[in-house]
Amino acid sequence: MRPLNFPAYGFRLKNSENNIHIFDAIRKKFVVLQPEEWVRQHVVNYLMIDKKYPMSLINVEKQLTINRMRKRYDVVVFKPDGHIDILVECKGPKIEITQQTFDQIARYNLQLQANYLMVTNGLEHYYCKMDFDAEKYSFLTDIPDFSR
Repeated sequence: MRPLNFPAYGFRLKNSENNIHIFDAIRKKFVVLQPEEWVRQHVVNYLMIDKKYPMSLINVEKQLTINRMRKRYDVVVFKPDGHIDILVECKGPKIEITQQTFDQIARYNLQLQANYLMVTNGLEHYYCKMDFDAEKYSFLTDIPDFSR
């Protein structure tokens, strides 16, 4: 896998059934290493190591229903009170971040109501803070560090 625009992290990898697998600390299992998974695992490590979010507040690849359609979000970070703080959409490094990507995360966030959004393909990162009263978001240079 190609280097991404994140700090270097020590990942646990294994080769099984002719596939490389990466250990997901959140799901506590090895998963097939696909380009999007490579980005997702960097995001999870970035959140835990660099931004200091506790592992217990991070959730990965869970299903949600939007307009009676089943979808999966990539990463969600909860506040200690259980409300969603950050919603992350990951794309593979070769996938361009477009308005369609922002539309996708915005649709998910209509239901999830996260305070912050992060969209990344591992090379480019976009961060937004939601303003639900004004029904808009503003771009940030980064998401905030964890604080109680």
